[in-house]
Amino acid sequence: MTDQGVVVVGIPIPSSSPLFLSLVAVHVAAGLICTVAGIIAMVASKRAGRHPRAGTVYYWSLVVVFLSMAALSILRWPHNTHLFLLGILSFSAGVIGRMARRWLWRGWLPVHMTGMAVSYILLLTAFYVDNGPHLPLWRSLPRLAYWLLPSIVGLPILAWALKRHPLILRSASPN
Repeated sequence: MTDQGVVVVGIPIPSSSPLFLSLVAVHVAAGLICTVAGIIAMVASKRAGRHPRAGTVYYWSLVVVFLSMAALSILRWPHNTHLFLLGILSFSAGVIGRMARRWLWRGWLPVHMTGMAVSYILLLTAFYVDNGPHLPLWRSLPRLAYWLLPSIVGLPILAWALKRHPLILRSASPN
């Protein structure tokens, strides 16, 4: 990409190519859906209904985020290598989390929870690494914060859930 790009709501888009802008539009829409669906799945009761529906939306929007990220990264290689790696890790964690639940691996619950949580944390990390310098409040933080804050917030929540969540406690207790 050699053109000067455009700025949309204060965020620079590195190319004004119609192909690149179309991919960015799909990527942003899928990313927003993924973020909202992930929150809904996290807070919903873990039973049939809202949780699995939100989880399915999260997973398939993550697929779109991953595919659009891969295309955008290829178009901007090597500038987006770090985002490409974050995307691969996020998608891989999501696939592992989904497979653990769908195939009911032995000890599937902690694997599912960890995979989906790590996927979400990495999704947010990639967003902040890429966009943090252009966001209000975030722009005043050091660059290292973009890399670390999603994990600093998300990993303790995951650890708490793995230790205290009723489904984990129920699956660990002898029947």
